[in-house]
Parts: sequence; C-alpha cells; structure tokens
Amino acid sequence: MTTVKEGLAHFSIDATKSLFTVQAFAAGMAAVVAHSPKFAIRDIVGNIAFVPDTLQNASIRATITIGSLDIMDEVSRADRREIERVMFDEVLERSHYQKAEYISSNVTASKISENMYRVKVTGDLTLHGITRGVALDPQVVVGEDTIRAQGSFSITQSDFGLKIAAVAGGTLKLKDELKFAYFILARRSD
Repeated sequence: MTTVKEGLAHFSIDATKSLFTVQAFAAGMAAVVAHSPKFAIRDIVGNIAFVPDTLQNASIRATITIGSLDIMDEVSRADRREIERVMFDEVLERSHYQKAEYISSNVTASKISENMYRVKVTGDLTLHGITRGVALDPQVVVGEDTIRAQGSFSITQSDFGLKIAAVAGGTLKLKDELKFAYFILARRSD
C-alpha cells in the first residue's frame, strides 16, 4: 500500500504507451552468426511520486509480470517455442517467480532545461527471488499531466541466480549480461 505524502504529485505507469525491453547476447563463436534475442516486457505497473518543479522526495515503484515477456525478433514458430520454453521454464522459472519488482531508495535530480532532468536513482530490484541494488540514470521530462523517462541499465544474470541459457542443443549460449532499455510514460493519478 502506497502512502500519500502531502505536496507530492503522483503518476501511474501507462504500459500501453511505454516500451521496456530486455536483450540477451549470444556468446562465443556462435555470436558471429547467431542473433541476440530481444524481448518486450508487456505488463508493467507502477507509480512515481515527487514534489512538482523540483523532483524532490521522489520515489519509484514498478512491477512486471514475468509471463508478459514477448520475443520481438522474427523467428520461426519452432524457434519461438524453444526460446520461450528455455526462457520461461529453465531461466526465469516463472511458475515459481511470477513477478519482478523495482523499488527506489534514493532519487536525485539535476535540471537540464525547462521540465527536463537528469536523474540518478538507486534502488532494489527483486528478480528470481533475489534482491540486489540497481542504479538507474534516466533522462526525465515532466509535463503537466505526464512524465516521460528513458534510459538503460544492465544486470548480470548470475547475480540473480538465473541459469545462463543455452538453446539449439547447447550450440548457442548466451552471455551473463542482460541489457534493459526503457521509455516510460506515466500519467498523473492524483
């Protein structure tokens, strides 16, 4: 339950207007010919709060549904089924870990221009039952009734107890790093 602090503007993430992706990278010799799969995260909910005009006392909380990941690459049906099976069943174990969540612990902002900020966010990402600190450095544009944030960050799968995926009978292995990119649109909700 989110508590409402006096003087804060509250915004809710609009998943239909936001784009959040994660990309894995092929490793070794196969990286030359293999693709690095990219997934869209379709189900993201969350809220952002801050003091208008300053971004002081800002907080961010976002939750994604693991089963909402959708491969963006053009692949055959058979390849799609195999990639999804490995990703959902072997790597993410979505039957046990259905959500991932990010909660900020500190947000600082510096104004770049009118309504535009460079923001530094520290917080905790809980993924696969493990919580680790993850820093975000989005560029943020604040409108009267919307906020837009964009940026990217990387995590190491092994830090979250994720199995490093291998497909095609083990001939294609992926690197430990995952790169996330986001464009988040949130609408005023108070």
